[in-house]
Amino acid sequence: MGVTVGAAVRESVRVVWASGGRSRETRARAAGAGFEDLRTLAAVTAAADAVLSVCPPHGALALAEAVAATGFDGLYLDANAVSPATALEIAEAAAAGGARFVDGGIVGPPAIRSGTTRLYLSGDSAAELATLFEDSALEAIDLDAAAGAASALKMCYAGFTKGSAALLLSLRAAASVYGVEEGLLGEWRRSQPGLEKRSVRAAATAAPKAWRFAGEMQEIASTLEAAGLPDGFHRAAAEAYVRLAGFRGEPEGVPVDEVVAALLDGDRVAGQRD
Repeated sequence: MGVTVGAAVRESVRVVWASGGRSRETRARAAGAGFEDLRTLAAVTAAADAVLSVCPPHGALALAEAVAATGFDGLYLDANAVSPATALEIAEAAAAGGARFVDGGIVGPPAIRSGTTRLYLSGDSAAELATLFEDSALEAIDLDAAAGAASALKMCYAGFTKGSAALLLSLRAAASVYGVEEGLLGEWRRSQPGLEKRSVRAAATAAPKAWRFAGEMQEIASTLEAAGLPDGFHRAAAEAYVRLAGFRGEPEGVPVDEVVAALLDGDRVAGQRD
């Protein structure tokens, strides 16, 4: 996702990044997108007018603190899947270095084709940030609301899309334990057409990303809790994704039976495959 966000603005502005400590795969993606490598974060923030943060939710606050430590005082967009409360923590961290914070939430696949992906924005500088994405593959939408609103929208959206994927896969796993998986699939075909296909698709696409979806589920749970709503479902979904963390690095297309087996292996060590 991150590389396509940068690529969306590369036609109109210079895009720089820091390769220090990054993987070979990340370096190859950045090079393929035509980003200029300045090696270090300090060099990037010294050259940049705006910093776009797109990373797993558990690293979002630490990145904002690292950027602030360099004294960056431009626009700081946090476009990560975090709760409104976490977004405000990130805003405070970014402001400590003098930056102007923009809250963001991305909905859709990597922004390769126009019309597929939206970047929702909120905060006092949202409109200014949105101009970077004019006529690009990523549609920027200013919610005209205070910081935290874009994150709230993202949490509510992903709470269904990624949360329902965890639910479907968990139900297939439960059915297999009770010896009724084929019966369940048969009933789905009769009364819920398309649900079996959705569960297969959920396994194929969500399992390789489960290691970062777990943190996103916790952020969604915190969002619901802060709104006075039950949060247990998404905390359970986080646990389901923790059990699938061993699929990290796998290409899309993980078979559903392997995902079911991993869900049932509650003692499986994250990051390892049997």
